[in-house]
Parts: sequence; structure tokens; C-alpha cells
Amino acid sequence: MKQTFALISTYSSDEFGICSALYELGGMVVIHDASGCNSTYTTHDEPRWYDMDSMIYISALSRNETILGRDSKLIEDIRDTAKKYHPKFIAIVGAPVPYMIGTDYKAIAKLLEDELNIPGFGFDSNGMQYYTRGMKDAFRAITERFATEKTQNDENSEDSATKVNILGATPLDCGMNGEIESLKKWIEARGMKCNCCMAMGSSLEEIAAAGNADLNLVVSYGGSGAAKILKDRFQTPYVYGLPTDASFIAEKIRQKGDPAGRDIVIIGEQIRSLSLAEALKDEGIQSRVLCALDRVRDGKVNEAGIDFVYAPEEDDIIRETRAADLVIADPLYEAVCGKDKLISLPHMAFSGRMFEKDIPDMIGGGEKLYARMIKEIKH
Repeated sequence: MKQTFALISTYSSDEFGICSALYELGGMVVIHDASGCNSTYTTHDEPRWYDMDSMIYISALSRNETILGRDSKLIEDIRDTAKKYHPKFIAIVGAPVPYMIGTDYKAIAKLLEDELNIPGFGFDSNGMQYYTRGMKDAFRAITERFATEKTQNDENSEDSATKVNILGATPLDCGMNGEIESLKKWIEARGMKCNCCMAMGSSLEEIAAAGNADLNLVVSYGGSGAAKILKDRFQTPYVYGLPTDASFIAEKIRQKGDPAGRDIVIIGEQIRSLSLAEALKDEGIQSRVLCALDRVRDGKVNEAGIDFVYAPEEDDIIRETRAADLVIADPLYEAVCGKDKLISLPHMAFSGRMFEKDIPDMIGGGEKLYARMIKEIKH
């Protein structure tokens, strides 16, 4: 049955992708839905919740408000809260019920912005798309609104290092295993400098200076929209990929026998999975990528020529995994591929915090990615 998942989990929704993207930026994010959506996000998909403050709210939509609309109460509640806490921006995030009654989030955000003089965003999310879509929309909106001009460089500065923006970083893909810190060290070890990380470990002000970078490194689908805006606005080149050390996974594969001639499938987010497949190729192991999520339709995303299959339905995933010899995926995929085939690689956007401690930091290697980065800068 199409669009129905009976055996495996589903990926985090577009609402939560927006929340994750905006979490650290000092804004006020309001999920317009009945009480419960915010606790689902913070309990399962947001590992920063207990250690880092963020203004994530729920509108607590009631039955009468669902039937009659009553946008005035939503506007009044947001107005009162914003006057109390002075957020850097206001983001109204859609959910299934208000989507069905046609709530105009953009109009509400514009009304509040005009009244409060606080930047406002309305996102037409509906809880029925994947987190990748929400991330892309959020990062694109923040970039379009705040990264408007290059800041003046200090004339006395001797810092001539190539500046790199990391685009598309959230715990939903990266986890909280030190990967972003490792990625920054990888960049610095090659004589470059991280200009901003959108959006883990960088402030809204740092993201506003994204135009100062010489190159954008897009590490997930969620960063692809921001990369296009920065390319159009500042002519900043971009590269897709993540420098990946696949030795850990390669060893697991070899423990299950000689990989030569075997059909090895990687399931996950497109850019991360393609990066892993490219790294495995350097280890002498051929694999292909199976992606059920949104995908970037840009030839630059797969310059290594990895075999890529788009499988949006559970039936597609079952068919592909049954045909495969080994499956590198989140542990919850065991339900469709079996324990013997599975090589565990937890993905927080799929299994939440269940296997959070088992998410590996695989940053390393990546010399082919580095070569592509240098090539883009020179062009």
C-alpha cells in the first residue's frame, strides 16, 4: 500500500526539521497544533533540549479553534510572549490540522512583524513531509532574510585563510557525537577556517555573515537551498559532501565475509550516504545508496558516480533490501532486512534517541572532497 509504513519507523517530520534548524538561533518557534507536537519533538528528536535553552512553543490548538479557525488567539498569544522574551525572530510552523483548514502562516507572520518590528517567518509545513524539507525551508529563509551583505574585513588583519561555511548541520543528521567539532578541525587542518556552521555552534549574527565565506560545504540536503541563495547573492561556490573515514564500517563489512561481488546497500540521507559510499570505494568496497528522503537533483551531488536508488515507499525498501547481501542502515531497518544482513549505523532522524550513544563520529579522510573544494574555489 502506497504511503503506508507497516514494518519500519518513519523519518522525522518537516515541522521538526524546522525546529531543529532554528533551535540555536535565538528565535521564537511556534508549532501551531494541539498540545503534544512539541513534546514529541523535544523527547525524541532534540538532544539539545536538556542542556540548551530554546524558545520552542506549541499553540495548543483546541477543538473549537480547529473548527472555527480563530487566528486572533494565536496572534495574541504570540504577541504577548514575544513582548516578554524579545526573540530575534518569530517562526510559525504548520502542522496537519491547521494545514487542512487553510491557515495562512505567512500572513500571520507578516502581521506580527509589522506590529512588533521583529522578523517573522511562516512555514507551510504540514507534518506529512520529511524533516529534510523542513530543514531546507528554514535554512533558506534564514539565509535569504539575514545574510544580505558581506561585512567589512579588518584592513589590519593578517588572516588570509580560506573561509568555509558548513551548511545543513543539525542533530537529526549529525547527532551530538562531536562530529561538527571534528569537521571544523578537519577544515582547519587543511589551512582553512570555518566561517559559520548553519546551524550548530553558530549564532544568528555569524550566519548573517555567511556572505564572507569563500566556499560553502553542504553536508546534508537541508543546506542545499541556502547554498543556492549564497551562490546567487555572493557568487559563493559550493560543494556537496562530508569527509568520511569509512574504516569502521569497512571492518564490519569484512567481518561478514569477503565484500567482493556482494550487493551492499546504504540507507539514509542522500549526501551523507553518498559520502560514505565514496569512502568505502576508497577502501575497495563497492556499495550503492538507497534514499527514501528528499534528494538534491544536482549533478554535483554525486560526482563519484555512486549507484543511487530513490525508494520513497516501504515496498520499495523491502524489495531493495531483500535483494541486497548487506544493508548499512539504522538498527530499526532490521524489521525489513533481518539481523544477519544489517550493519548498524544509527540515524537520529529515524530512530530518535534510541541509539544516540551508538552514533559514530566518522569524520576523517575526505581528500577527494578536499580536492573538489579547492577546484571550486579556483573556478
